[in-house]
Amino acid sequence: MNVLIVDDEPLARERLSRLLGELEGYTVMEPSATNGEEALALIESLKPDVVLLDIGMPGLDGLQVAARLCEREAPPAVVFCTGDDEYGSQAFKDSTLSHVDKPIQAQALRDALRRAEKPNRAQLAALTRPAGDTGGGPRSHISARTRKGIELIPLPQVIYFIADHKYVTLRHEAGEVLLDEPLKALEDEFGERFVRIHRNALVARERIERLQRTPLGHFQLYLKGLDGDALTVSRRHVAGVRKMMQSLH
Repeated sequence: MNVLIVDDEPLARERLSRLLGELEGYTVMEPSATNGEEALALIESLKPDVVLLDIGMPGLDGLQVAARLCEREAPPAVVFCTGDDEYGSQAFKDSTLSHVDKPIQAQALRDALRRAEKPNRAQLAALTRPAGDTGGGPRSHISARTRKGIELIPLPQVIYFIADHKYVTLRHEAGEVLLDEPLKALEDEFGERFVRIHRNALVARERIERLQRTPLGHFQLYLKGLDGDALTVSRRHVAGVRKMMQSLH
């Protein structure tokens, strides 16, 4: 079987290549991929049987690459590579997806390759369970159903959540998606990363730039990644936002 290695760390790629070289019946494809975009291009051109896919990569991470593969007619089988300190390790143990923990051992890799299968959207969605589910800790990705299928948005890329009637708009670095999750459940799950600035809005703490009062006495919050747009802070939340901002400095 032809195997494509996808990992942003050179030492990890070398180790995987060496381990695969010791296993009978597997051929390492060249070149390896160093990020998600490269992975998708190489999968398209090389048509590997199996992809060893690192979860934690800058740009498109492993889960996002897998979600894109689900949209293809004939995706390769996938083995996810998870680090102990990353989200995913426990979630993968509870899932049916083939995975192997870093540092990767030869026997574990052999077993994972035998179990490798094509990922499907239901499996990926199960890894990003809805807010309010009590299993495990907070998610590292939010899953949204769009015209593309399932989109997975890494939590650090989320700028804000705004509730509007039945749905919540999630604004992220590359656009917006709609979620069918209550704002309160999102606040309960991600309260350490997000702060409420209005009864219908949560913003990422690390995105906050400045709080500004308008001539009419309203308060506007400016966030990194919004290109100068601002969100309104309700009067009842101004004191809490100010206090939180002081703790950031």
